[in-house]
Amino acid sequence: MDHRIAIVGAGAVGSYVGGYLARDGRDVVLVDPWPEHVATMNARGLRLSGMSNAECFETPVRAIDLSAVQGLSRERPFDIVLVCMKSYDTAWAARLLLDHMAPNGFVVSLQNCINEPVVAEAVGWGRTVGCIAAKISVELTGPGEVKRGVAKTNDGVAVFRVGEVHGRETPRVRAVAEMLASVDGAKVTTNLWGERWTKLVANAMKNGVCAASGMTANACDREPVTRWLSIRLAGEAVRVGLAQGYAVEKVEGYEPAEWMAALDGDAGMRARIEESMLASTAKRSEAFIPSMAQDVNKGRRTEIEHMNGLVVRLGRESGIECPANAGLMAAVRSIERGEARPALDLLRGV
Repeated sequence: MDHRIAIVGAGAVGSYVGGYLARDGRDVVLVDPWPEHVATMNARGLRLSGMSNAECFETPVRAIDLSAVQGLSRERPFDIVLVCMKSYDTAWAARLLLDHMAPNGFVVSLQNCINEPVVAEAVGWGRTVGCIAAKISVELTGPGEVKRGVAKTNDGVAVFRVGEVHGRETPRVRAVAEMLASVDGAKVTTNLWGERWTKLVANAMKNGVCAASGMTANACDREPVTRWLSIRLAGEAVRVGLAQGYAVEKVEGYEPAEWMAALDGDAGMRARIEESMLASTAKRSEAFIPSMAQDVNKGRRTEIEHMNGLVVRLGRESGIECPANAGLMAAVRSIERGEARPALDLLRGV
């Protein structure tokens, strides 16, 4: 029997994944708190677009509002629940469908940051699976519409990395990876926690910088102030991750030691990384902004506390100061409180 799938949080990632799974013929239900988005999806489906014609399509989907979840008790229970909400909404989102899950059903955290412990508190460690989405770069541009800002992978690189919290490969994570392969490259990882921190480093060096500066991802990589800040953010985050015992993998093609070397004053290493950052702009849409900048533009709460804030907190535990991450967090929080507007000047002294 095919798996029955629910996606809690039909934002950018949830809608993007849900659209591909629905087009692939999967039994998938999208659950979201935005009534207009739900109504649009049910009326005309999802419209997905990207950087190639093959990525542009429309597909019918089934979506329900949070108020309709109780009605799911009359239906077949879910085998797989993908949580795609913001990190601060993880606890309730993980619990939402607990009464509507099959006996062997499980919850997959398909989110930024490190939310598996929160999911496990809600549903149990045995029902908790993690999934990293690397370099997917999608935006919900309106009700029922999702746009991807980077090209789909065609070089065998896995966008989705699915793993058990205990690190062993199991049939269920293989099944999730196979399912997500219809969306983009997918693999099973036996290094979930290391991959999680690796993605956190990538988020910590990009998301808040765009959010605080008000600039696109490409503009931030071209601007010397934000380019150097991104390197410092990554170097600090890598150092904290290693101190916490994570098996941190390459970030943007560079080893953890290389990021720390650039942070510590290795001019040659810094120049190499900056050259790569400039070259990466050719692979992205000029209009692309990451999720945190999207949240700032929409006046929404950001995940800064779960990204750079986590780096700062765990850094203190390990006796490592993280001034760049602390400074960026302060800048983004000042915007959230309405005390400042996004501007490059906010970051000049960080």
